[in-house]
Amino acid sequence: MKVLLLGSGGREHALAWKLAQSPRLSRLLVGPGNPGTARWGTNVPLQADSPEAVVSLARREGVDLVVVGPEAPLVAGVADALAQVDIPCFGPVAAAARIEGSKAFAKEVMDEAGVPTAAFRVFTDAAEAEKYAVAQGRIVVKADGLAAGKGVIVAPDAQAARDAVRAVAAMGQAGQRMVLEELLEGEEVSLMALCDGERYVLLPLSQDHKRVGEGDTGPNTGGMGAYCPAPFLTPEALAKVGEQVIAPTLAVLKKRGTPLRGVLYAGLMLTASGPKVLEFNARFGDPETQVLMMQVDEDLLPLLDACARGALEPRPLKQFPGASVGVVLAAEGYPEAPRKGQRIEGLDAVPSNAPVFLAGVAKQDGALVTAGGRVLTVCARGDSLATARERALAAADAVRFEGRHFRRDIGARGLRARS
Repeated sequence: MKVLLLGSGGREHALAWKLAQSPRLSRLLVGPGNPGTARWGTNVPLQADSPEAVVSLARREGVDLVVVGPEAPLVAGVADALAQVDIPCFGPVAAAARIEGSKAFAKEVMDEAGVPTAAFRVFTDAAEAEKYAVAQGRIVVKADGLAAGKGVIVAPDAQAARDAVRAVAAMGQAGQRMVLEELLEGEEVSLMALCDGERYVLLPLSQDHKRVGEGDTGPNTGGMGAYCPAPFLTPEALAKVGEQVIAPTLAVLKKRGTPLRGVLYAGLMLTASGPKVLEFNARFGDPETQVLMMQVDEDLLPLLDACARGALEPRPLKQFPGASVGVVLAAEGYPEAPRKGQRIEGLDAVPSNAPVFLAGVAKQDGALVTAGGRVLTVCARGDSLATARERALAAADAVRFEGRHFRRDIGARGLRARS
């Protein structure tokens, strides 16, 4: 099969790495890709969120399957355009991708599907939202639209609630409508499912680390690291979440005439009264994908192809024993104002069994330099979470660039849960 993978981040580097291992792959194109994806496929200049550009390239190259990494191409209608020319796409049509593109729409679908979630209200008037938020005190304020992973603010008191509403309202189009919901407490985990519009296969439960600082301190980020499997749900409990969350959501979207073929990502809070959905995404998470690809012990390509064609066989996914851990190395100043152009050194000192997935990286005068906030993810697998974590941190220490920072407590909550 000839595959076109859309995107340019660490998630796409990890997907390219995994897809390149498939005996069914004849050629991998990555548009636009990054210096890391170039090792596993051919990078092609492409505006990934332009449906016309993607269709043109896919037809010209005789692509058998398009795999969409980030959310922007999905919301822009890339999958819709590919469907019109009968090119299979792993990634939902725009109407189904609204489950990520609009927090209010996602809540509407959850209501219809009977999915357990936080109580909420939707506002289009910032003054009304502010009044309600202050009255509630402890609350979560969400921009309705896409905000690059930074559109959710947790407010523990009335003053923070006021500030959160004002911050979201200042996000432009994404914050013109906002969802205010009750603040849930518990372990936050990520559950992703490969879906063909009706059937699904669950990926291992993972846990992301959103705050920039150790001990979950500082501002929210796109994610500072992840590990899987997260030990907070038994296999039976995980299967039950699939039945109570993934299955009914897929059923509602199919009933609406917009089946979701791709990834349905449920951000869950494991509360005292059971798992509740915080949000849905319509694509692989980042940095969770980096560790998920480490943990999946089978060929990914036939699974993605079956999803795109509506022919997925529901079954347990084969996993490696043990666990996988990914540590994100971020640029100085991230997440507010990351510095760019710092030379990256030490990659040749990283053991071969600890893959490094590049994200905010560019080539300059033959050398790799930082080109974004989250620069790269260093991953490792081990026969236990403790071993995988130790290996990932040792590999992270070997990579150097001026001002780099990373969290040393990735996976610590999982270790505590096991003890």
